[in-house]
Amino acid sequence: MKYYSTNHQAPEATLREAVERGLAPDRGLYMPERIERLPASFFDRIASMSFPDMAFEVSRAFFGEDVDEASLRHIVADTLTFDTPVAPVDGNIFSLELFHGPTLAFKDVGARFMARLLQHFIRRDAADGRPVNVLVATSGDTGSAVANGFLGVDGIHVYVLYPKGKVSRIQESQFTTLGRNITALEVDGVFDDCQALVKSAFMDPELNAHMKLTSANSINVARFLPQAFYYFNAYAQLLRDGRLRREGGRSNLVVCVPSGNFGNITAGLFGVRMGLPVKRFIAANNANDVFYNYLQSGQYRPQPSKQTLANAMDVGDPSNFARILDLYGSSWPAIRADISGATYTDDRIRQTMRQCHERTGYVLDPHGACGYQALREQLQPDELGVFLETAHPAKFKEQVDRILGTDIAIPERLQAFMRGTRHSVPLPASFAAFKEYLMQQ
Repeated sequence: MKYYSTNHQAPEATLREAVERGLAPDRGLYMPERIERLPASFFDRIASMSFPDMAFEVSRAFFGEDVDEASLRHIVADTLTFDTPVAPVDGNIFSLELFHGPTLAFKDVGARFMARLLQHFIRRDAADGRPVNVLVATSGDTGSAVANGFLGVDGIHVYVLYPKGKVSRIQESQFTTLGRNITALEVDGVFDDCQALVKSAFMDPELNAHMKLTSANSINVARFLPQAFYYFNAYAQLLRDGRLRREGGRSNLVVCVPSGNFGNITAGLFGVRMGLPVKRFIAANNANDVFYNYLQSGQYRPQPSKQTLANAMDVGDPSNFARILDLYGSSWPAIRADISGATYTDDRIRQTMRQCHERTGYVLDPHGACGYQALREQLQPDELGVFLETAHPAKFKEQVDRILGTDIAIPERLQAFMRGTRHSVPLPASFAAFKEYLMQQ
């Protein structure tokens, strides 16, 4: 499988080249040259398949030409040591709980898969000898998922860039307490500044001659493509439980994705191109409403990110919008036909969290609250809705307890991170300073 750039000005790349570079030389995002449609027989038996077996079939469609079957099956099995269950919440609304992995966030799936795929390439081609340096910008959960996914992996060093004072204390503890091959860089700016530093690093010839760089943000194909796995798993669970209505290759399933950098929803759109019967998607935003405004006007106008209660979605210029445009041939009507939008203020998010808890007893985190509320507003009576609960509410304990008047128990996995000693390197939001730091490593 070859991978091309969304800017169409760079040579095609192999899977390893696309994974190791992260960003194409023309600053575009890599896309697979084709999306394999899974056979009808796969969907006929999907309800009886295990999550790893199902995910292996999906991953083989993307990576099977470049990774041998035994290695790919091992990578998938080692990635998915936890489930992504669907939980009933409110009538015909269900939660796809993506917080059962090691760092209690949805990014555990993509980060763990990418770490194992990259390690596979390094071991296979050990003669290269140069260590790989992973640069990852985080607005909250990406840093912890990537850092823990790569922790202790030989031949790889991870640099996590995060905005000072704009991630929760628990989130920060998950990547600043690890040490070993993980370095946390505290940037005096916002997430968009961190993301810009990472992208600029890939474009700097001197820096790339000094060290081998890649990214583990959702700009990396090995990070975002495996996120399609849990959309298939949700569909299979609903079929298995007899909750989903399926007619031929169609269903009444509506999926709502709390969206920041848009890698998560893009993975779902890829799943549909592979044959997954999702009727339509809803992209739920917080006050960072660039995509929502695009759906209304057809004009994409990036903005400085706004700090909100749902901080992992505080993105003013989502990178994966380029992939959505490419997937749909830049057709605004086609995008609007498959995706609707929603946007919520912090006050509305708080209100939704309280109302859901009072109505159902279900505890939402601020990001899942956006997804739940959008389904409440847009789901039709004959449709079944699933929203992605992207992180455990305990990761936002102070906010959740204050809003709901509760005392959410902190899982032991989170408590262990919080007991660690935090170490980070302070940096200004300046590429010159960032480059100087990396050149000294």
